[in-house]
Amino acid sequence: MESKQTNSFLKKIQILDGTMLKLIAMISMVFDHVGDVFFPDAVWMRYVGRIAMPLFAFCIAEGYIHTHNRIKYLIRLGIFALVSEIPFDLAFERRIGLDHQNIMLSFFLAVLALMLYDRICGTEGKSSVPRVLLGCMAVGGMSAVSLLLRADYTVFAVLGIWLFYITRRKSQPVRTVFGVGFLSILRTKGYNLATALSAVPLLLYNGRKGRGMKWLFYGFYPGHLLLLWLIRCVIGSN
Repeated sequence: MESKQTNSFLKKIQILDGTMLKLIAMISMVFDHVGDVFFPDAVWMRYVGRIAMPLFAFCIAEGYIHTHNRIKYLIRLGIFALVSEIPFDLAFERRIGLDHQNIMLSFFLAVLALMLYDRICGTEGKSSVPRVLLGCMAVGGMSAVSLLLRADYTVFAVLGIWLFYITRRKSQPVRTVFGVGFLSILRTKGYNLATALSAVPLLLYNGRKGRGMKWLFYGFYPGHLLLLWLIRCVIGSN
């Protein structure tokens, strides 16, 4: 009885769809990047920015689950990883280099990891222990690649997305605990509580895609980085 009441309450408050989650994540990301580029001492902006990664990780996992063509999904992420690299370098390093790669590359590697995992283990959730272990090794391998390539969030992005994916048949609170808990505890550099706040919009997720606007984030990511660099140039020239 208590479980039914809890589920009923959750359904009443679950008012956010996938598009809304992405918009919240994008706003959070802008605060984080503006703080990083222009106001390094404004710690509160970095706190706001910690909300973004768990939301994006969840949305990438959901996108992989619901896309009609996973190959095209992977290719899109790969293309925008390439498109975003120069704006990313210019915004944060003021030069083009290979010291640190953008988050789109991490998302690309994460989706590739999910594809390898499904290829080995299947998608029905029932597989032998050796296959599951081999699938986990494949995910670990892609995590290692993210470290070697110095992609943003590295192994934490790959594993965070994978956790949201393998718990897809669980309730939303369980998925939230696994994904947000992992990122909050292991990859926040003292911003644990701020990252944990991302659990709030995730618990309000109603499972619906929303209006989609799939190209919004793809274009917004390199676009806002390029804008940050241009503003930095204008300020620097005055």
